[in-house]
Amino acid sequence: MTPENTTLTAVPGFQVGHWTDPVGQTGCTVILCPPEGAVASASFLGPSPGTREGVLLAPEKKVERIHALLLTGGSAFGLAAATGVMRVLEERGIGHITPFARVPLVPAAVIYDLGSGDPQARPGDAQGEAAARAASPAPVPRGRVGAGTGATAGKYLGGVGAVPGGLGSVSVSRQGVQVGALAVVNPIGDVLDEQGGVLAGPGVGPGAVAFTPGDVENTTLIAVVTEHTLTKAACRRLADAAQAALGGVIRPSHTDWDGDAAFVLSAGTRPPADPLLLVTLVQEAVQGAVRDAVRQANPGLDRPGALSGA
Repeated sequence: MTPENTTLTAVPGFQVGHWTDPVGQTGCTVILCPPEGAVASASFLGPSPGTREGVLLAPEKKVERIHALLLTGGSAFGLAAATGVMRVLEERGIGHITPFARVPLVPAAVIYDLGSGDPQARPGDAQGEAAARAASPAPVPRGRVGAGTGATAGKYLGGVGAVPGGLGSVSVSRQGVQVGALAVVNPIGDVLDEQGGVLAGPGVGPGAVAFTPGDVENTTLIAVVTEHTLTKAACRRLADAAQAALGGVIRPSHTDWDGDAAFVLSAGTRPPADPLLLVTLVQEAVQGAVRDAVRQANPGLDRPGALSGA
């Protein structure tokens, strides 16, 4: 019996593919939109987000639809993987129509994972292409895969107590309204469980031990998708809501050492939904995806007697 899909790809029209380097501890993840694209916007918080085509997603910019989203390790080097994604889309005849060519629009965001494995191991053109070709509507593989391969959480004491952050994904629905979320979890703060206890990280809180993070770089990346029709401005408001949800699952969140990015994509194939219900589902999905990432990357973390940061 085929298991139920409870990940982002349960939302029809969206596909996810990974490229993973388990030795270099990095990777990239591609979310392919329906061929006609998805209306999209984003919210970027923190002093140092690493992005490509981020300005394009502002509600006042002309182009509304994107054709894929790339989430990647490798810091700014990893943005090169978007070229490979564009190649696959162009080959398939997908892109924004211009007078002389279809131009695939592929925004991207990165995490800083250069300290997790080999700092010279970075996703590039070929790796982005591989992730795009691997994309499918099957349940999303989660844990230490794709962009979450080298992600870590709970780093405010340096390496003491930090744990793999991983990549997680969930879908949630209520009253016929469905959203899917995918999270790449690489924050400086602790990740909290459903009761507010520490799921991953040192758990003592900043200030318990004298430590200055210095140039440590951290980022949590969020992608949320829905079939329901949204304007670009509405996508932006939901992206802001997704950022707010991080504050309930990561502590501290949105610090001087985090560059969090949240993307919301609408396929527009179903009528608009109750906006209050959508906000609720987006925030539930974001928090669920963050917790799923940590649990998938650390089997047995919720086991009685297991220690956060062990």
